[in-house]
Amino acid sequence: MLDWAELIFVMGKRHRKKLGKQFRAHLGGKRVVCLDIPDEYDFMDPVLVVLLKARVRRYLLDSIAAQRP
Repeated sequence: MLDWAELIFVMGKRHRKKLGKQFRAHLGGKRVVCLDIPDEYDFMDPVLVVLLKARVRRYLLDSIAAQRP
């Protein structure tokens, strides 16, 4: 999945560090964004979903705008 990704989101700095250690060869030129969300939520917790949507939205809008001619 990392090979085709342009933008990679992680919840915390620990995740970013682990990703860098395990997959450094696949991260060249890719932007890794740390959302600074504590890893304390259950899968699909409604509060987590709201946080993710709020924090990711800006990056996705910026990415879309950058691709437009």
